[in-house]
Amino acid sequence: MASIFDDLTAADGPAATVDSSSRHSEEEVPLPSAAQAGAERGLAITPRQVKDACQELLKLGLLEAARKPNLYRIATTHAADIDRILEPLDLALKIDDVRGLAFLVVSQPLFAEAEEEWSHPLVRRQRLTLEQSLLVALLRQHYVAHEQEGGIGAGDAQVALEDLLPQLQLYLGNLGSDAREQQRLRTLLEKLKPHGIVSEVDPHDQVAIRPIIVHLANPENLQSLLQALRLAAHAGADDDSGASSDSEDAV
Repeated sequence: MASIFDDLTAADGPAATVDSSSRHSEEEVPLPSAAQAGAERGLAITPRQVKDACQELLKLGLLEAARKPNLYRIATTHAADIDRILEPLDLALKIDDVRGLAFLVVSQPLFAEAEEEWSHPLVRRQRLTLEQSLLVALLRQHYVAHEQEGGIGAGDAQVALEDLLPQLQLYLGNLGSDAREQQRLRTLLEKLKPHGIVSEVDPHDQVAIRPIIVHLANPENLQSLLQALRLAAHAGADDDSGASSDSEDAV
């Protein structure tokens, strides 16, 4: 004879079984991935490797085949995709395949008519001092001479500090101490490193010149800078000699 407890158990049993099976099936349903969710919404999913190349470009401004070959290869083979990503930022990708360079440029002028300040929100305007600009001009001369000897795109362009010191002294004057001259040059080189122009000074007191230097400045402007500094140096020397002769005449 069935008791009331048997009736209650029989009534709850099937329902409990259904709840258990439905709960088990819910746990087994995988959640959609970000890529699947984006595809369902009609969004184009950017491959991870293209994202990595874009992020590196936005971080450093350039990719060198000699230093990061995988990212450089991705940048060159997916240039259209990267340009599409950069277009809303008013940036564009340029490729110098001869020198193994991929670097960012501003795609259009971003100066208002009455403004002189840099207005791009993602690009920090890095003004070079006169001494830094002079060193860029000298380094570019060495790099061009290196390419003339080894061909365009020839790597391992290096220059010794002892070769740069006399050239700096010609334009900036002598500080009267070899130690101070060395320190001035090393400080200027350190300031140029964030621009990707030079490497660290090695134990042999040599510095590597990066290929990006050919794209950083107009050669005509650099030549004009050197000419102006050369004339200023000669004028200063003439003034010093004139002052010394006047003092001798007075004696």
